[in-house]
Amino acid sequence: MKKWATCLLVSVIALSACNNESSNKENNNAEKVDFNETGLPLVDEGVDVSLQFVSPKSALAPNFGEMTIFQELEKMTNVHINWNNIPGDGYAERKNLMLASNDLPDAFYNAGFSDYDLVRYGRDGAIIPLEGLIEEYAPNLQKILDERPELLAVLTAPDGHIYSLPRVEEMGLVPYANFTAINQAWLDEVGLEKPETLDELREALRAFREHDVNGSGKADEGLSFTPNDGFQGYLGDFFAAFGLPDNPNKIVVKDGEVIFTAVQNEYKEAIAYFHEWFAEGLIDQEVFTHDTGQFLAKGKQDPNPLGAFIFWEIESVVGLERAEDYVLLGPLEGPNGERMYGRSNHHEHHRGAFVITSANENPELTMRWVDQLYDPHLSAQINWGPIGEIYEEDENGMLVNKELPEGITMGEFREKVAPMGPSVVLEEHFGTVVDMEPRAKQRLQDIETYYADFIWEESYPNVFMNEEELDRLHFLEADLMDVVERNYARWLMEGGVEEEWETYVNQLYEMGLEEWLQIRQDAYDRYYEQMESQ
Repeated sequence: MKKWATCLLVSVIALSACNNESSNKENNNAEKVDFNETGLPLVDEGVDVSLQFVSPKSALAPNFGEMTIFQELEKMTNVHINWNNIPGDGYAERKNLMLASNDLPDAFYNAGFSDYDLVRYGRDGAIIPLEGLIEEYAPNLQKILDERPELLAVLTAPDGHIYSLPRVEEMGLVPYANFTAINQAWLDEVGLEKPETLDELREALRAFREHDVNGSGKADEGLSFTPNDGFQGYLGDFFAAFGLPDNPNKIVVKDGEVIFTAVQNEYKEAIAYFHEWFAEGLIDQEVFTHDTGQFLAKGKQDPNPLGAFIFWEIESVVGLERAEDYVLLGPLEGPNGERMYGRSNHHEHHRGAFVITSANENPELTMRWVDQLYDPHLSAQINWGPIGEIYEEDENGMLVNKELPEGITMGEFREKVAPMGPSVVLEEHFGTVVDMEPRAKQRLQDIETYYADFIWEESYPNVFMNEEELDRLHFLEADLMDVVERNYARWLMEGGVEEEWETYVNQLYEMGLEEWLQIRQDAYDRYYEQMESQ
């Protein structure tokens, strides 16, 4: 114990001494200053105030102080931000050490606070309640919360406080993370039509192998996906063809009831069916060992092994040139005539984008600063990039996309010029405030064309649980999901689901599945009760 404590102390000391390139002595939290409660600038000329913000950033992004959007914001507000940017892969650990050592900035931007972080540090006082500050000093955000009671429900902790600000992007895309694509050129070569059923897809994959359509000299043309991604590329969308969709966290809602998919008969039937595909070699034998990067590399290698795949978009997997060979498949009909499209439990309304700490001597000014980002025009630029780099304004003042610099993708350019973080872009802002980027427009069109008629209606909302519930849920979930995921992979590859099913289901209930479901159901019911009361 002493050794562990010593190591932690050394880590905290090292963290305190380890400064970002923009950090120096003047990064200490600013003393209380006078500010303008309305209008711009936020502080008068000659008033010197520098707020200290900590934020993660991508490897492609510069220090946020060098970003055009924040340089322009400083001119508007007369408030300087000292940015301590931490690379994304090290941010969580550094953030936790700062909180543990009480070495706090004025705010965490793009904060990445989990629900447990919010309720714990809100209870302990490391971060402060924001609802009063929002009401008095954040007219842009308050207007949105008045118009979107569901967003207020997302932000409000079980104790009634708001500890973080939101990030919202209402494009209608996030719930539908998986598209299925098949190589149309190979279908033409083997003389088959585009599959409409799972059995027809199976026959197409068999034909690809038998005809060695990629010329590799071996039977390696199959279906691939990324079950470990946690968001996109998940085989569970195919499980919907057996009457109940699946998703990585195994939660669906039917008629208001929370269901754990991994103990349902439809799930068992789907695993038994797709085990036959594995046994035939129709599914990539590395799906449970490759990571997302390795999966994406497969579609660009020669010879190409991907007869079909499940992922967010075609181009990401096989590149622009090969993308022309692939077409999308809508939901495929299952062996019992079922055809539906599941949805993920990912949401477009997020909390945890910005928190103000107890070390901040100027919380009112900080709220006024961050509220500027909730102006719709600024939200769009925070989310995708500024005027002059990503956008230009048309004659009506709408932000329209510029041509990208040559040789760079939208995703890469966005990481360089857009900090993301606290912002709200609502559905009605597209086409009025900001032009939706072309690839998003295409995805919406594809959803409407291929999937809209088959979408599972209900989803699990972005509920906010209390600390006791979160503690218990995480304790139960770690063991439950370990058993589920190990058996899922083993049964698909090796078989045995029918013989072992009853023992497996009983084991999960003995491990606390019923309590886990009750916690989830109570939170679901409480969320909708809160919605109805607003």
